[in-house]
Amino acid sequence: MELSGKTAIVTGGESGIGRAISELFASEGASVVIADLRDRGTARSIRRRGGRAVYVGTDVRDESQVKRLVSRAVKKFGGLDILCNSAGIVLVKPVTETTGAEWDRVLGTNLKGVFLASKHAIPEMLKRSGGAIVNIASQLGLVGLENLSAYCASKGGVVLLTKTMALEYAGRNIRVNCICPGPVQTPMLESEIRMEPDPEAARRAWAQKEPIGRVGLPEEIAQAALYLASGRSSFVVGHALVVDGGYILP
Repeated sequence: MELSGKTAIVTGGESGIGRAISELFASEGASVVIADLRDRGTARSIRRRGGRAVYVGTDVRDESQVKRLVSRAVKKFGGLDILCNSAGIVLVKPVTETTGAEWDRVLGTNLKGVFLASKHAIPEMLKRSGGAIVNIASQLGLVGLENLSAYCASKGGVVLLTKTMALEYAGRNIRVNCICPGPVQTPMLESEIRMEPDPEAARRAWAQKEPIGRVGLPEEIAQAALYLASGRSSFVVGHALVVDGGYILP
């Protein structure tokens, strides 16, 4: 029960990596506030297993909704210790075909959402003399990939925002780190695969890109998030932890 007595907000916590993080944090004793656009029952499932969790409908691009999210978390569970920014979307288009509205949607969700949630969570963490922020970036925040210009730009921004916030708040006992996952078996990756002319061939191609021979599992990324959110990583600050099966090694 590494997170016993802690309160955590997980954005994008209803599917994929975010859901796996919500469930793991709850199993480790945290009270979890799950923020997402749609309630898919994760909080109810956690409560049925004896955990503590609530769902708060939130568009992380909207500052008023993010403020309400943090306020609800503090009111429900008495404070805030952990923020995991996992909300994210992808757009598969070359830069010349990407509209301004599409760019704004991707950057708004993937990067502005991290900024807004952190902006409003940090003051509550300071009231409790510290905390931990774990941002879900991507290995594509470190290397590029064709037809993913908006996504790569947003995730590269998350990596550097992480480092900057880490410098700003390390001296006040708030550790900020991020995870850079490789391809993970999530609804987001599945939606990309279904767009291909031959989805099965695309699925095999993703696995073949990995030196380890397969894509990752959401639960594997959740374990990395637990490490960065817990006392195990007490001397880890501003780190971009790559969890990608060796994707970026070649």
